This record gives sequence, structure tokens and C-alpha cells, in this order.
Amino acid sequence: MIKTRLRPLLILLLLGLFALVIYQTVSMSRTRAVEDLQQSASADLNRYVLSLQQELDRYKDLPKLLSSHSELVNLLLLPESDGVFRANLYLEQVNETIGASDSYLMDTEGNTLAASNWSQESTFVGRNFSFRPYFRDALEGREGRYFALGTTSKKRGYFFSYPVKYRENILGVIVVKIDLNDIETDWNDPQTDILVTDEDGVIFISTRSEWKFRTLKPLPQPDLQRIVSSLRYGDHQLTSLPILERKRLLNSEVVTLIEGDRIDNQALDGVETRQYLQQVRTVPEAGFNVSILADLKSIERRVINNALLAGFIYSALVFLVLLLMARRRIAHERTRFKRQQTLSLERSEARVRAIIDNTHAGLITLDAHGLIESFNPTAEKLFGYHADLISGEYFSKLVGQEDRAVCWQHISHQNEETQPAELMVEASGVRANGSAFPIELIIGRMSDSSASRFVVTIHDVTERKENEEQLREARDQLEYRVSERTQDLTRANARLLQEVEEHKNTQNELIQTAKLAVIGQMSAGINHELNQPLTAIRSYADNALSFLEMGKTDPVNTNLREISGLTQRMAKIIAPLKEFSRKTTGQSALVSLKAVRDGAMSIMYGRLDKANAKIEWPTKLDQVFVLGDTLRLEQVVVNLISNALQAMEEHEQSDKWIEIGLERQASRLLISFRDHGPGIPESELGKVFEPFYTTKKAGQGLGLGLSISHRIIESMNGRLSVANHPLGGAIFTISLPTADAQASAVELE
Repeated sequence: MIKTRLRPLLILLLLGLFALVIYQTVSMSRTRAVEDLQQSASADLNRYVLSLQQELDRYKDLPKLLSSHSELVNLLLLPESDGVFRANLYLEQVNETIGASDSYLMDTEGNTLAASNWSQESTFVGRNFSFRPYFRDALEGREGRYFALGTTSKKRGYFFSYPVKYRENILGVIVVKIDLNDIETDWNDPQTDILVTDEDGVIFISTRSEWKFRTLKPLPQPDLQRIVSSLRYGDHQLTSLPILERKRLLNSEVVTLIEGDRIDNQALDGVETRQYLQQVRTVPEAGFNVSILADLKSIERRVINNALLAGFIYSALVFLVLLLMARRRIAHERTRFKRQQTLSLERSEARVRAIIDNTHAGLITLDAHGLIESFNPTAEKLFGYHADLISGEYFSKLVGQEDRAVCWQHISHQNEETQPAELMVEASGVRANGSAFPIELIIGRMSDSSASRFVVTIHDVTERKENEEQLREARDQLEYRVSERTQDLTRANARLLQEVEEHKNTQNELIQTAKLAVIGQMSAGINHELNQPLTAIRSYADNALSFLEMGKTDPVNTNLREISGLTQRMAKIIAPLKEFSRKTTGQSALVSLKAVRDGAMSIMYGRLDKANAKIEWPTKLDQVFVLGDTLRLEQVVVNLISNALQAMEEHEQSDKWIEIGLERQASRLLISFRDHGPGIPESELGKVFEPFYTTKKAGQGLGLGLSISHRIIESMNGRLSVANHPLGGAIFTISLPTADAQASAVELE
């Protein structure tokens, strides 16, 4: 118990010690790594400064040497002479020999008289560089040094200048320009970055191209204006590097830079910063500073590696100590276990014997030949034998004749690898009085050092067999009842199918009745339309008789042709009624909306004229097709137009107007019918498609039209919906699949 309580304290102590070791390792490793990086960066910086100084020293005395050459002095004394050509050739030869970028001679006004690039298109000859500081330094009698971008070549260059004198008088200035790109290319250490800045802190040489012509800190406006007016860096924007923080560290600085040229805070998402160890060396004669920036990532990697190594060593030591302690504890526990095992074995044997004697299963042990060795009390009760009397007898004596072969085969089998470890069978047991009873016996193999033995477990299953028989009888009775119930359900299903068929026929009859009702409502208009042609026919016939009696055949022919035309007109009036009244086939096919419009208008034109109403149909209906049935869709359209007319008649408005619109949605087409009537009460919108629902006056309908139309559209895989328009009136919308939907269905099939 005490050890259990001390275990959490020991774990906390080990974890605390582990944290202390890691902290000390990290602290010492970081300090050592920073010192090593400072030493390494300082050595590299000295090497870079020395190489840059050596490169500049190669050219620093060349302007002084060239200033005393007679060709250059003569040209300055006699600028109008033919000495220009000789001076150009001389400077070109000198430039090729010393490996400079350019060499050129200027007078006291800053005008270039001769140059090494005199034969090139971008020659300096004729250009004025009086604005350059190196020119002004030379005119004052000093050596000039200056770094800038060439105004002609737009390339970086370092300029050396020296006055050209004659008898202590300054006649002009000689300038040598060198290219420092080679030095920049040689500085290619991936762990460090090199910066060379002028006296204003502007970076003009860098191993990072994006840092060129940037400043180490924001420049004051006067300094920035001065640099811009000197054209030192051309049109480059002299913006400062995005430095977040500077921390002093011995003879160095730790600089935190934002990668990607951002000026956000490090806490903002997406901003990546990097820390550098910066050391600076001044090159006084050249007038610039050289800085080295060493990436601190190597320090973090070194610290992490040392921390991992320290953690591994600490863990290994702790594991070794715990292992030694565990081995000692195991040895102690093993001794104690042996003592307890001896006592437990004695108790176990006594407990096993008690279990065997008191178990409800019969337990019999057999030797390798199948002879009975022991008989527990339960087995004595089951078989009616006393243990002393049955011992030494063959086990087969207790089993029925038909089951002895299976038991004996298992007992007598010698190959234990292929033989199952135990045999479980249902058999017939034989009591001492010769009676039989059902038993379940399990013969298991026991192996010891001497030979194989068997233990037989026997259960009396008489009660279970009786229960199984009762279950069998109950199952048979249940199957009989299920069969009877199935027959009842089959008959009920047949009746239901018959009722559905009768309901379908009733629905079709209602549809047909509705169509006939519409035809009846149109009878007055049809009567008016047919009355006019009949009156005209009668008039033409009477005139024809009169002309025939007078012997004038030409007017007779004309009247007969007019009568023929009027009969054709009457046939066209009656044909849509006959087509509308016949029953549909119910098969879906491509339906032209133009045909639907023509059919509906031929039926409704009489009512529309009588009601003085107008219908606005969309254009190009001959190019619009839907999937459905022409006659059934035509019936729905006629019903919706009729309802719209009745709604506007009840509203008693003079301008009666029905708008029909089209809208495509994926593979479906929406056809909307909007009237300008009073609309439908919001509380009644959900009841519009219910059978026998109507807002019409008595005698104008049974309220089945919209219900039948709703079912017709659903049978064509469509949907009929209703809503009130925001500007007034009701709007019914039919949604039907288009020809594209049929093509997609064919592809899926």
C-alpha cells in the first residue's frame, strides 16, 4: 500500500528531473551554439572583407597612374585637336589590360572627352557626369571613390577618380569603373548572407537579390532626396528591409526579419519571420560597410538535437535503474510465490475434489484403455452404480449399443495431433437396472507424464429433450397459423388491387366528365361560332337558286365555293372538341408546346372573345418540347385558363389579361399561368388541389378541375403548384421534364 502511494510521487520526481535536464541542456547548447556561430561568422566576415579590399586595391592607383599620361593631358590642353582618337584607343587598350568595366576622361565641366567604350552604341563620350560626387572630389584635388548605378548602362559599378594636372592646374578628371558582380557571385554560402552598404545604409551588394537597393532602416527625407538627385541608384525605390526587432548580443546583433517583404506583426496569420545573427565591418577607405547575416535555424537544430540526445540518455539511465529495481523485486516475488504456490496447490486439490463431489454433472475418469478409474457422486445417482463396484469396468458399459463405436474410436485413437482434443455427442445412457435415458457426454483427453487419460462429463438431458419436443410442436402450430394468415393477406391484397383498379377507372371517368363539362361550358360560344357560318350558307344557297333560275352560272359557282369554305371552317371548329373529348393513351412522349397552345386556343377562343380577355404566350413555342401527353396537358391548360377567366370575371375588371411564362431549371421546364384577379386567400392555398374545393359560385363547377389537373401532371412525372403573385392575382406553375431529361434517362438505361 505504501509503495502504491509513493509511485505517483516517484513519477513526478522523475518528470521534474527530466524537465530540469532538458532545460539545462537547451540553455547550455544555445549559449555554446551562439558563441560558435559568432566565431564562425566573424571569421567569414573577415575573409569576405579581405577579398573585397584586395579587389578594390587592384584598381585604386590606376586613375593616378593614368592621369599622367601624355595623350590624356594633351587632349585636355587641346580638346579640339585630333588627339581624341588616340586617347580613345589608349583608354580602350588600358581597359582591356586591367579588366575594368569602363575608363573615361572628363574636362572640368564634367563633359566626357574620351572613353574606353567610344566605339559602342552606349558610349560615354559626349555625356556629362558633373553631378557625380567622385567628379567633384577629383576637381577638389582628392581621390574619389563612389558606388552607383551607371546612368547609361544601368549596371552597378564602383568608380575610382583622380584629377589630371598640368603645372599644378587641374585640367580634368580620369575615372576607372569596375564591376563587383564577380565578388557577389563568389559569396555563395547557403548558411550566411552578405550585405555591402554605403554610408547611408543602402544595400548595393547582396547575396539575396530581393535585398538589393533596400536600406537597413528608413532614410530621412533630406537624405533620400539627396540620393535621388545624384541618380546614384537610378529609379529604384529605396525602401527599408522589414526588420521587426534588433537585440544586442555581445559584439553582434540578433535581427528578426519578415520573409516575403511584409510589415505585418508576427502574430498575424500567414507571416513568416526569420532570425539572423548580424556582424558588421567597416571598410573606411572604400566608404562602405560589410555585414554578414548568419541564419539562427542551425542553432535551433543543434539545440533540438542536443535536447533529444540528453532526453534519450536520461531515459536510458532511468530505464536501467528501473530495470535493476524490477529484477530485484521479481526475485523477491518469485521466492514468495513459490511458498504461496505450494499452499495454493494443496487448497486447489481440496477445492477440486469438493467441486467434483458436489457438481451437478457426472464426472468419470478413464485410463488409456477406457477403464473407469473414478466415479463422482452425481454419476452414481445418474447410473445407479456405486463407485467401488463400477471401478475397473469399461466405460462402454454405461453407453447404449448404438453409441459405443463413436466413443471407443475417440478413446482408442493414438494420434493425438490429428485427433480432436475432446468429443461431445448426444448418446443414450444405460442405468444399472437396464433402463435407457438421453445424455450429453464430453470425452476430454488429459495428458500427464505417464500416459494419456480421459475425463468424461455427463449431463442428463431428459428435461431438455422434452422441452425440444414441446418447441417442435409449437413451431409446427405457428407455421400452420402463419400459412392461414398468409392466405388471408393474399385475399385481402387481391381485394385491395381490385379497389385500386376501380379507383383508377373512377378517376379516368372523372377526368373524362370534367372534359365534357368544359365542352358543355363552351357550347354557347360554339353555337355562336357555328350560327354565323350557317346563316351565311343559307344566304349563299338562296342566292345560288335565284342566279340558277336566271341562268347565271358564274355567280352560282362563286356561291358554292363560299359554301364549301364555310363548311371547312365549321369542321375546324368542331374538330378540337372531338379531339379534346376523346380519352388519352396515357403514354409519355415529346410534346410541342406550340401544339398544346394551338389546341387550347382553338377550344377557348370563343370564351376569350366573349369575355374580352387576352392571353400573352411566349414566343418560339415550336422549339420547346416537354415529356408528357398532348391531350392531357391540353386539358390542364384549358382548365387553368378557364379558372383564370372566371377569377377575373368575379373581380369585375375591364382589362382581363392572362400571362403565360416559361423558365428552364436544369432538365425541367416551368410553365406559369398568372391571372390579374383577386388571388387566393393565404389560408386557402393548401386546399386548392383538394377534391370538391371551389371558390366559384353555385352551378359553375364541382371543384374537381384542379384536383384532376394536379393528378394528371403528377402522372406525367411533373408537379402543379399555386401561389399568389406579389403584384396581385394567382399564379399556377406546371413543372415538367424536358427532352434533355429523356435523353439522360436513355443514357442511364
